[in-house]
Amino acid sequence: MREYIVVIGGYGHVGQTICRELGELYPGKVYAAGRSVERAEQFTRTTDGKVKPLQIHLKDGFDLNFTKRVKLVVMCLDQTDTAFVSFCFTNKIHYVDVSANGSFLTQVEDLQSEARANGITAILSIGLAPGLTNLMSLHAKNLMDQVNNIDISIMLGLGDQHGKAAIEWTVDNLGMNFDVVKEGKKVTAASFTDAIKTDFGAPFGYRKAYRFNFSDQHVLPHTLGVPSVSTRLCFDSSAATGLLAWLRVTGIFRLLKLKPIRKAAVQLFGKMRFGKDIYAVKIDALGKKDQKDIKVESFLQGRNEARITSMVAASVAGFVYRSELPYGVYHIEQLFDLDSIMQSISQEATYETRVSVS
Repeated sequence: MREYIVVIGGYGHVGQTICRELGELYPGKVYAAGRSVERAEQFTRTTDGKVKPLQIHLKDGFDLNFTKRVKLVVMCLDQTDTAFVSFCFTNKIHYVDVSANGSFLTQVEDLQSEARANGITAILSIGLAPGLTNLMSLHAKNLMDQVNNIDISIMLGLGDQHGKAAIEWTVDNLGMNFDVVKEGKKVTAASFTDAIKTDFGAPFGYRKAYRFNFSDQHVLPHTLGVPSVSTRLCFDSSAATGLLAWLRVTGIFRLLKLKPIRKAAVQLFGKMRFGKDIYAVKIDALGKKDQKDIKVESFLQGRNEARITSMVAASVAGFVYRSELPYGVYHIEQLFDLDSIMQSISQEATYETRVSVS
């Protein structure tokens, strides 16, 4: 009987909250897994037996007998290839992934036929961004007859505690050039360029946000059929945001390709604690409704970005575990809507939508 949920990276920053949430719902059936059995055991001792420890090396997969009892894997680690994902599909294990790495998510999408052939549901983009940003964009689209453009803006608090993987991903993308879809065509963009002033709502007001390589902007043109999508980033410290934009102009981010400098940058970001532990997301969508121009503005605010990512992931994992969903590889907005997820996280964030027609 398949009954186990394995959270890989389950003793990490995001994984612990996912384990705790699922452990409350399915006590004794959730495993916090990773390479270090000591760290897994140390964490699971704090869960009153609701979560169990498991050592795993991804290249080896699970023990054969254990594999037959695993129903769902929640992946909280970055991967360089899809070998383990294929292992899950071949062994009929459902799969959800919190990764924000767009190129890796594309590789998983390519396993669509494999997932369907094995009767597997795999869901990607299940955090804050990507995740809630995808669902907010879907919500805005559903209020229109035609959507022409979606701008996604994300503000993160420098006083928040972010996991090492999230910090490494941010540092690695600081100097990145990447493709975006504009008016249905691919164009090249660069991180921390092309700023827009975004109204994040009270109490934050207007902030300058800069292009950044979040994967939602690569996915939504295909899943929602939006001809232009862009995602931008800023921090609660305008000075810090401005400094990063200036450093981009100087070309200094090219030095991040050197391992010692990258390591120092990751450590520096990890030690920053001069802002607040907040996040805010703003969606600005333009289109048509009843042949009139329409603008939809959606606002999301809360505290602790890692926790909201964990809560969204746990909510999606719970749906996959207890429900029969379509087989294949999907992004969150292809199977869920904003209301269904917000019901699970309503105490973690505030949400508002404004519609104006001209």
